[in-house]
Amino acid sequence: MQMRRFFETTCQWAQRAAVNLTTGTLQRMPARFRVARILGPNYCLRCVLFHDISDTESLFTKGLGVTITPHDFEAALVFLTRHYTPVSLEDVLSNSDGRALPPRPVLVTFDDAYASVFHTALPLCTKLGVRPVLFVNGASLDNRYLTLDNLICYVANVTGMGAVNDAIRAVSNSGGVELDSMDQVFNQFLPAVSLRVRNAFREELVRVARINERDLASEAELYLTSEQLRRLAALGFEIGNHTYTHVNCRFLSQQDFDVEIDRNKRVLEEISATPVRSFSVPYGSLADLTPGLVDRLQNSGHQAGFLVESLANGTHTDKFRFRRVSIKGRGDSALFSEIEVLPRLRAIRNWISSAMDLNSHKVCQSLQ
Repeated sequence: MQMRRFFETTCQWAQRAAVNLTTGTLQRMPARFRVARILGPNYCLRCVLFHDISDTESLFTKGLGVTITPHDFEAALVFLTRHYTPVSLEDVLSNSDGRALPPRPVLVTFDDAYASVFHTALPLCTKLGVRPVLFVNGASLDNRYLTLDNLICYVANVTGMGAVNDAIRAVSNSGGVELDSMDQVFNQFLPAVSLRVRNAFREELVRVARINERDLASEAELYLTSEQLRRLAALGFEIGNHTYTHVNCRFLSQQDFDVEIDRNKRVLEEISATPVRSFSVPYGSLADLTPGLVDRLQNSGHQAGFLVESLANGTHTDKFRFRRVSIKGRGDSALFSEIEVLPRLRAIRNWISSAMDLNSHKVCQSLQ
């Protein structure tokens, strides 16, 4: 077991080293974009994702990994406008196969409607001619409500994981299991529970931590106001649906869709006075994009859906499965790696894995 763990760790280190060496070498080459195409030429639309823009993480965001500094955000936008052609959602929807899009098209998106989008992103996007899509949770507008992610962060950062575990035990059959990190809460607990259990956990978390959520949300001023959202829409930001309360979608019922999908769409359209045509899957997992969800989106007038799979979008990508890259890097080399190299390498890895699974299945069938 120890030898296997050592082997896996060594392989991961070697893989990271190879990627860093390859990316660093490519970044310094004059024809680096043409060379990157060797890894996978069928890469049409680039979609990038941002969340919060702030010099420091707050108690509500520390541990989420969603914060980028204004300096790094501006550098990323400059990199994108220098090496790519920013496009709007309308450009994407009007070109079904992507072939009529300009060279190296890039669509900039924001999730969660943090107030920093208005204060920091708006002037920079306007200055550089970027026309983003902003995906919004209607419940958090005007700072009367905290999304569960930010609430968990606040409780964990202020009181520790003990309160979070107490709330989990109170609403689930977890027994004596202790989650050690917020990552485990987001990646293990929340995706596995129904909306009913999720809401019960939220109520229990507020009770255990002894906080007044409405007052806390009002004081934090973490999210956009309705007036700011109207202003963003008037200045060219496309407003998109991100569910009403920012939930995992894989266990939503048809009745849940009424609130999380349909109600959010109506709320955002009334406030922004613009049609809501796109949907971003909270947490970005393909597992949450269920057939039932896609049917509801199509039947309610949505025309596109977005994930966070950090993969390349080809010319025939399903419009309800656009993959986005969450921007984390600092500097041109890191951005080039995140946008051009890693999505192609992941596509190659997935293709090899799929081919191996198929071959293994055929071998098993032949032995039966």
